[in-house]
Amino acid sequence: MDGNGRWATGRGLPRIAGHNAGAETLRRIVEAAPDCGIGVLTVYAFSSDNWSRPRMEVDGLMELLARYLAAERPRCLANGVRMSIIGRRDRLPDSLQESIDDAERETRQCNLLQLRLAIDYSARDAIVVASNRAGGEQMTRERFEELLGESRPVDILVRTGGEQRLSDFLLWECAYAELIFTNRMWPDFSPLDLQRAVQQYARRERRFGGIPHVPAQVHDHWLR
Repeated sequence: MDGNGRWATGRGLPRIAGHNAGAETLRRIVEAAPDCGIGVLTVYAFSSDNWSRPRMEVDGLMELLARYLAAERPRCLANGVRMSIIGRRDRLPDSLQESIDDAERETRQCNLLQLRLAIDYSARDAIVVASNRAGGEQMTRERFEELLGESRPVDILVRTGGEQRLSDFLLWECAYAELIFTNRMWPDFSPLDLQRAVQQYARRERRFGGIPHVPAQVHDHWLR
């Protein structure tokens, strides 16, 4: 969800206004996601590196996240959206931790869409923590994914705001993700943009290290 601050400053508004607009965009995208065939939607709400931002902006983001979770909980419950959080929780304000606990508890049985918010999240930190949990255990990919927690392969990663990097987001899970970058700032990202991203993903050939599918008649030609 990149570009909130730049969207606001470009309009002569305080950066927090961009984050508020971004929360409205998230509401629209969550509503549109199931119709696009999306079952799990993970959004980068607050990076562990974002603590270095000005204190006023960080405090405003923490308050906004707590309000968002509280306000959206009934809507998510009514529409079958399960809310869950990935990332550290021990550094978050008590009010935000309470909102997280309430949202996860009340929407636990919802199964139309899983909305995962990455808050105080760092993929590198998650990998380090999982490695420490392993100790001297012989490791497989499957076992490591268990140690990562709620880890699952990412099919498509869409980054808004014009940046073309992963920025410490789901590094393990994005091993074979299809990457789509757009210059559109997050507050301007629409359900139509989401639909177009999914359509672009559907046109790509995913080989996972293999070779393209070859029609049977071509195989026959090679065998002659």
